[in-house]
Amino acid sequence: MTERRYDDAEVAAIFERAAEAPEGPLVRYAPQREGMTLAELQAIGREVGIPAESIALAAQTVSQGSAPPARRFMGFPIGVARTVQLERRLTDAEWERIVVDLRETFEARGSVRSEGSLRQWTNGNLQVLLEPTATGDRVRLRTTKSDATGMLGGGLGMVGASVGMGALAAVQGAFGDTGMVMAISFLGILGAGMFGSSAIRVPRWARTRQQQMEEVAARIAHMASAPSLPDESIAATDDARRIR
Repeated sequence: MTERRYDDAEVAAIFERAAEAPEGPLVRYAPQREGMTLAELQAIGREVGIPAESIALAAQTVSQGSAPPARRFMGFPIGVARTVQLERRLTDAEWERIVVDLRETFEARGSVRSEGSLRQWTNGNLQVLLEPTATGDRVRLRTTKSDATGMLGGGLGMVGASVGMGALAAVQGAFGDTGMVMAISFLGILGAGMFGSSAIRVPRWARTRQQQMEEVAARIAHMASAPSLPDESIAATDDARRIR
């Protein structure tokens, strides 16, 4: 059987996830026209201190899922998502483990719903869906920052209104009215503050959520890479671990 080779885009994604960029080490490598094998990637990773297991897990998530394009407003990412394709069905006990992982990762209890073979965990705009496919299961994680459009659009609108009112006041020669000038200035400053603070917070929020989703996706893919066990066996294993 021919060993899987990863193209340049996949190699970049694997090293980014394995190194947990941007904090991780910068990985330099020479692109290969025919692609690179997992062993070659792990050899490069060892040179910069990335464990072989991290490279393997990152490669698995690249193969099994993808991060859809971020939803944007005025160029800012206001929604992020992650999809993981699994080659087998997850058991009820494994889904319960995922829920526990989600609550710990996002620091939110959320709520769980089940409809037939569909599973869902939600916390506000944050949604995680477990759906059956022809070959296994698909896990979709997605969220949006609901206040971002109002803060960005509202702030920019207030700045625009301030500029427009200032131009009108200049045409009418009303700049002698100190109260009006102060009101126009205050409107512009408030709008600039709203827009500026959101322009800083929104990308930071998106990076945090994307990293959290990548981490959850990696753990789900790792769980699904092992053969499934009956729910009773998994519960017994958990009980044994707690006893130890």
